[in-house]
Amino acid sequence: MKLKVYRYSSQSRTTISAIHINGEFECFGLEDRYRKEKVRGETRIPKGTYKIGLRTVGGHHAKYSAKFPSIHKGMLQVLDVPNFEYILIHIGNGEKDTMGCLLVGLEANNNKLYKGQITSSTSAYTSLYKKVIKAIDEGEEVTIQYIDL
Repeated sequence: MKLKVYRYSSQSRTTISAIHINGEFECFGLEDRYRKEKVRGETRIPKGTYKIGLRTVGGHHAKYSAKFPSIHKGMLQVLDVPNFEYILIHIGNGEKDTMGCLLVGLEANNNKLYKGQITSSTSAYTSLYKKVIKAIDEGEEVTIQYIDL
């Protein structure tokens, strides 16, 4: 399975993207802004292709295990990102929710007049999560490619 994150609006505080799975639009994404120098919890990861694995420890895992008991098998984690760790795909609406992670939502603002926001995050997350976890369960390699437009 191939996820592609097309970053199309990078502004002073946030980056908005369109996320595709195997060539089809799935949802919008929100990350921190681009920075030349990494700032912990405030910098998006570099463009490139990374594997996705499951993180089965930590606060997010415990919270999502309780919130989604019928589907949760671990947090979707972007692996082997140079100088970054614990990059997750999860629910959230704005920059205070991301800490360098990729948030997902069904709607996004234009990120020009106001800082970036996404909405309907839980719906987007459960849809994306079910597809990715199915691929992982079937032994498929899952990758995510971040593309700066």
